Formats: sequence, C-alpha cells, structure tokens
Amino acid sequence: MKPDYCFTVHRFFSFSGLFIAILLISSAAVANPHEFLLDNGLRLIVKQDHRSPVVVTQVWYKAGSIDEVNGVTGVAHVLEHMMFKGTEKVPNGDFSKKIAAAGGRENAFTSYDYTAYYQQLHKNHLPMAMELEADRMRNLILTEEEFSKEIKVVMEERRLRTEDQARSLLYEKMMSVAYQAHPYKNPIIGWMNDLENMRVEDAREWYDRWYAPNNAILIVVGDVDANEVFRLAQKNYGTIPKHPLLPLNARKPQIEPPQTGTKRIIVKAPAELPYLMMGYHAPTIRNVMEDWEPYALEILEGVLDGHASARLNKSLVRESQIANSANAGYSAMARGPSIFFLSAVPRAGKTVAELEQALRKEIEKITKDGVTEDELARVKAQVVAGHVYQRDSTFSQAMQLGRLESTGLSYRDIDIILEKLKAVTAAQVRDVAKKYFNDDSLTVAVLDPQPLEKRAPAKVPGGLRH
Repeated sequence: MKPDYCFTVHRFFSFSGLFIAILLISSAAVANPHEFLLDNGLRLIVKQDHRSPVVVTQVWYKAGSIDEVNGVTGVAHVLEHMMFKGTEKVPNGDFSKKIAAAGGRENAFTSYDYTAYYQQLHKNHLPMAMELEADRMRNLILTEEEFSKEIKVVMEERRLRTEDQARSLLYEKMMSVAYQAHPYKNPIIGWMNDLENMRVEDAREWYDRWYAPNNAILIVVGDVDANEVFRLAQKNYGTIPKHPLLPLNARKPQIEPPQTGTKRIIVKAPAELPYLMMGYHAPTIRNVMEDWEPYALEILEGVLDGHASARLNKSLVRESQIANSANAGYSAMARGPSIFFLSAVPRAGKTVAELEQALRKEIEKITKDGVTEDELARVKAQVVAGHVYQRDSTFSQAMQLGRLESTGLSYRDIDIILEKLKAVTAAQVRDVAKKYFNDDSLTVAVLDPQPLEKRAPAKVPGGLRH
C-alpha cells in the first residue's frame, strides 16, 4: 500500500493494525486518558505512562488531502513542509536544532484525513517542545523565497516516491479510477501539475483556514502529570484565538456515488515483475455501537492475510505456487469510505490473469463455505499474541489516540470496538464477503512491467527531511 507523506502511516492499515491499536490503549498500564478542553477549543488528551522518563507530544490537525479542492491538490502536505521554515521567535531550522540538542526526535506526516506533528524526548523538555509547537500554530512565516525552494523539494519527493516506484504509481492510478468523486481519488502528495503551479498564497490560505486550536487535538503520552500538562497547554496554547470552523461531523458530506461495473486499468512502468491489485469498495465505522460490517471485514482481512497460515499465503504461495506473494488490506477507520484490497505478484511462468482467477477462487471459498470457528479463533489469538509487546511504545499509544480522534471516532470507544471485534461470527465474515466482494464495485489494476533503465540510484533531495 501507498504510504502517507511524509511519515509512513497509512489509511488502509491492516487488521492487526486496528486490533493492536485497541490493545495498545486498552491494555496499557494506565486505563483511562485524561481529557481537557481549552477555552479556544483546543482538545488536550493526556495519557500517563510512568515506565520510562520519556514523553511524546503530538498535534493533530483535522485537515488532510480530503479537504483539498481541484487545482491545489497536495497543499496540505506542502504546508506540512513549510511548517519547519520558522517564525519570528524561532528562525528557519532552529525548531529541529532545539529538539535535537535536547536529545529528542521530531517529524510530521500528512494523511488523507489529517496532518500531524510530533516530538519525542525526555520529559524534562516537554515545556520547550510545547512552546515551539504552539508558536508555529499561529506565527508561521511563509515567504515566496522559502516556498519556491520547498515546492521543488516536494516535486522531487513525488518523483522519488511515486513516479519512480512502479507499485506506488499503480496504487495512485488505481485510486484515481476506483473513486469517481470522492477526494480520496487524489494523491496525498498532489498531482504534479498542481505542484508546479502552486503559489505561496495557496499554502498561506490553507494555514489560515485550518491551523487553529479548535481544529486541533494535542496528544501527550508519557511520564507526566496530567494536570501539569494542562497548565503547560493553557500557558502555551491558551492565548491563540479560535477560528470559525465547522467540526468534522458538520462539514459537507462527501459521498462516493455507487460503482456500477468493474473498472480495469493497465499501468506501464519500469519494473522487474508484474503486479496485480484488486479493490472492492467497503464501509468504515460510522456508529461504533450499531455497525458490525467493518468489524467483520477486519476479521476477514485477518483470515486472508497477516500470518503464516493465512489463506492467501497458504493457498497461493505455498500450495498452488501461483504467486510469489499475496496480501490483503483494509482499514475500518477513516473519515471517508474504504477499499478492501487484494494484491499479488505472479510466480515466474504464471500470468496476471491466472493470478486474478486464483484470488477470486479464494474469495468464492469464503462466500460459499465461510470460515471455521477454529480459524476465526486462531486469527484473533494470533493477532493478540504476536503484537502485544507493542503496548510498551508510548509513541504507538499516542498515534492510536490521534488516529481515533482525527477520523471522527473517540478513545472512549476503545472497549466497545474491542468487544465488537471479539464478537464477530463466522456467519458475519461470510456475509460481508458475499456483500462487498462484488464485481460491480471492483477495480482491477495491473502493472505491466517495462524494461528497467540502467541508471544510478536516485538520491534523496537535500531538503527532504521526512
């Protein structure tokens, strides 16, 4: 799957990703985060974890490429780059230097659904990190000179990570075909023509519109006292004025029209092997308590992929040996609709057409015969057993809190989501397979490999920090 820019997190993260996310939060040492609301609308969520003297602080803005309009695709990610260009108080480059001098690390990432900035460092340096982040929430200096430099960096990033990467290019083309109207059809990094014609005024308008305390969530996880963190937030963020912005649930709905037949594309690009992607339109969680289909789809993904005995690997790779690799991907958490992906690389001597038929047969087995109770239990147990150690990561805990809150869900839903996943039945898995693995909602993308050019390895541009 295609990574988000500039930090590798993905909207379509795996079954284990969602299940682990729930476990990380519900099983950690401290059961409940502390929540505060500042007068200017900034939400603060603090999770105390005293196992090491480390703190992770993240600011999540509820604005991503989903909020862009035609002509300025990629502006959310461009502004993310520009956020490191300095303020009057903290000149260009000093933000990162200060964090590094404190022994910490920092970065940012832009998604379809959100943009976020983080620092991870010793707890004693939390006041400095919070002061720096609050400063650039409102005081960023955007100049034509710096913008003209950075937009070239972003264009080179696009060439390096999409146009020169055959599978990434295939994913981008597939998304643009699978979605007819929804903004998810546009790449997070933007179309090259939009980047070439983007102006500093576009970035400034985006910053002025979306970068406000009442459109942000401040997440702090680590060896801290929640009330002290609130006092720090009040001191650093409390004077920033709010903007007249609609909350997520009040913004204009962006409904994708129903697909009415299979779509197919072939993408020619330099590559060693062909590659097949099949994507079926699928729902995401809207009502945590009443929905059941997204949870069943998450379990279905685990049946197909995610461990050595999963069906795709067992049947297509090890037994029939028609594929070198075969994978499934789906995410139940997103502001918009989702796609259930199947992807595979054919083994030498096998065709993409044969591979597609093999994938279809695996789906047919589930729609006809379902999954066994033993298989269902094994999928759930393997996810828990294989990844429970990740609950020790303060960064992962912060990430999952931010994802939940930035996609219209809530950390308060964690226990409900966990119980809903545990309650999925074999019949429900079969039912969602029958309903959503439908050719009328299918997009098939094939990578037609072209001869590889003999050239020196691409160099990461100097300004590409992420």
